[in-house]
Amino acid sequence: MLDALICPRTQTTLSYDAEKQELVSKAAGLAYPIRNGIPVMLVDEARVLD
Repeated sequence: MLDALICPRTQTTLSYDAEKQELVSKAAGLAYPIRNGIPVMLVDEARVLD
């Protein structure tokens, strides 16, 4: 299922961070949360990477 998800901002692939329960877009510098097993693919909900 992860292979089908892409970053809504950059249209690039995402990597899964199991420890933080996030999908990471290195191209956008954003991490999208996974809540209750459901990825929240909204830019407004994403965390900016350090």
